[in-house]
Amino acid sequence: MQNNTRTKKLHIRKNDTVKIIAGNSKGKTGKIISILKKEQKAIVQGCNMVIKHLKPTAANTKGGIIKKEAPIHISNIMVVYSGVASRIGRKLDDTGKLKRYSKKGGVFI
Repeated sequence: MQNNTRTKKLHIRKNDTVKIIAGNSKGKTGKIISILKKEQKAIVQGCNMVIKHLKPTAANTKGGIIKKEAPIHISNIMVVYSGVASRIGRKLDDTGKLKRYSKKGGVFI
């Protein structure tokens, strides 16, 4: 039996500008901070904010309440290119490399 643990390629990358299309932050745009490939989630700057309660520690003697970004499933994210949210495809360019392109504008990203 073969162990098939390969992860699929994603339509998003770190530092892409994206638009949230579902959930509490629907309609917001932001930059991708990090991607959790195994969970198929991404953390978007300024979107899907949650409140976290911190215990006092040696580094942070007071503790307190902070707001931070929570991961969003990648199915709820669309890449924004030149101001328009679009689906992403892959096709060969002139040099024979497989590149991402915007399906709405047909332009390589």
